[in-house]
Amino acid sequence: MLYWLSGLAEGGDVFNLFRYITFRAGAAFFTALVFGFLFGRPLIDLLRRRQGKGQPIRDDGPQSHFAKAGTPTMGGLLILSAILVSTLLWARLDNPYIWIVLFVTYGFGLIGFADDYAKVTRQNTKGVSSRVRFLLGLLIAALAGGLAAWAHPAELTNQLAFPIFKNALFNLGWFFVPFAMVVVVGAANAVNLTDGLDGLAIMPVMIAAGTLGIIAYAVGRSDFTEYLGVHYVPGTGEILIFTAALIGGGLGFLWYNAPPAAVFMGDTGSLALGGALGAHAGVTKHEIVLAIVGGLFVVEALSVIIQVGYFKRTGKRVFLMAPIHHHFEKKGWAEPQIVIRFWIISLILALIGLATLKLR
Repeated sequence: MLYWLSGLAEGGDVFNLFRYITFRAGAAFFTALVFGFLFGRPLIDLLRRRQGKGQPIRDDGPQSHFAKAGTPTMGGLLILSAILVSTLLWARLDNPYIWIVLFVTYGFGLIGFADDYAKVTRQNTKGVSSRVRFLLGLLIAALAGGLAAWAHPAELTNQLAFPIFKNALFNLGWFFVPFAMVVVVGAANAVNLTDGLDGLAIMPVMIAAGTLGIIAYAVGRSDFTEYLGVHYVPGTGEILIFTAALIGGGLGFLWYNAPPAAVFMGDTGSLALGGALGAHAGVTKHEIVLAIVGGLFVVEALSVIIQVGYFKRTGKRVFLMAPIHHHFEKKGWAEPQIVIRFWIISLILALIGLATLKLR
């Protein structure tokens, strides 16, 4: 919104700064960060008063988790509010990619909010039917996929790009929208499964978002894409504003979510942020790179799929408990030990993802 101030610029005055994506991204980051610090404690106090007993704890979960009983959930509201305020303030609102990512983020956020609300009001871990959540997620992702195909330049519409093989494109045709649905819904649910320990999900989300933000900025500049040998997607650089806001809001949330957590993200946050990563990758034509930079989420989701599938076939378990972070808890790893090691893995994967920009 504040981009319009650039119209007042006359040469090198202060208003000229509003033309630059990097300046507005930095401003979005600090706006979201300050928002999180200002409203974090009041929101937690409000959630605690309204929720009473807080988020229900699974009976079959690790015994150490029962000490977390009474911790309020829906802390994702803090992140989503910070992102919305910062993005609307600092992004160009005539950019279609901004609206696509916001649509997916807050669509999945509403699904997560409904699920969290059902859990805390009924005081059980079931929430909204998984089938309903899944179908609503598919609908949101289908609409986003169609909008992305419409917004992309003609030469990239319905195309799947490959990392490293820079000139390779595969025309998905009508299958582009179903593919986008798999990417977005898969990312949303993978982040949701990862959100099981204090601080575990939010840092990898910020790392992945930061990586995708850099990629969005690069593929949105013709000079960068020519040097890197990747496909030029005009307008995607503006998404860096969104990712900067996400990182600022995420850090504000992590201040209160660090062990021992004063608030949980809940499905309100995890589904929304996962959906945001999927949408982000889709509009920048880096869906495959998302599987690399978000590799931790992929492993978490696969551990559940493997566990459930193997148990149905044999009646035995591959892991002591799924998702895989609970497996390490059962093996005796301390919660902060798991969280920090998973953060390190996420950072390594992000660097590998960035490296694909230059590899030929």
